Amino acid sequence: MIPIHDLIFFIIAAFILVISPGPNMIYLISRTITQGRKAGLTSLAGVICGFLFHIVMVSFGLTAVLFAVPYAYVVLKTLGTVYLLYLAYQAIKPNSKNIFEVDQNISIDRPRKLFTVGFLTNVLNPKVAVFYLSFFPQFIKPQYGSIFTQSLELGVIQVFVSFSINFIIVLTAAQAARFFAKNPTWIKAQKWFMASVLGFLAIKMALSKAK
Repeated sequence: MIPIHDLIFFIIAAFILVISPGPNMIYLISRTITQGRKAGLTSLAGVICGFLFHIVMVSFGLTAVLFAVPYAYVVLKTLGTVYLLYLAYQAIKPNSKNIFEVDQNISIDRPRKLFTVGFLTNVLNPKVAVFYLSFFPQFIKPQYGSIFTQSLELGVIQVFVSFSINFIIVLTAAQAARFFAKNPTWIKAQKWFMASVLGFLAIKMALSKAK
């Protein structure tokens, strides 16, 4: 089992990453604002199933890669650092769009399509796989037991954090859109705060040592 202090830091990191804008969040917000909370929750179910798919695939992958390739940890750490720095840049890049600015002319979809698109949006998003492959190894140590079991443990925690935050986002998307429309300064503050935290995580990952 992974020690509680490592799990706490992982939960904080997972929280910061899930609230950074990406395809999943944009899709959930757009469907919620245009079709209502029920549509948002249906889409969220698809997104979560996509996470479960990635977790199973990555858990098998990590088990094979970390044992088979001598310098796999260094490669994965580098990918993770670059990925976090990329997210930090995306948060503050010039003319970045407010994720709550949604095209109201989006077509109305049936529940089955909402779920399917949510699932595929996650499964086909390479950033999710890169996150798992590059971030999980920072918390996995052979002395804690099976790498596969540790990967599943981290995956379940990440899915719980992601579901909880995205659930809140779906419930409050309409209110948040109105708030940010009236208070644009908060958007800029949120973007710089996000970039700062992601930058810190990137530095910490870059300085971490192999297990």
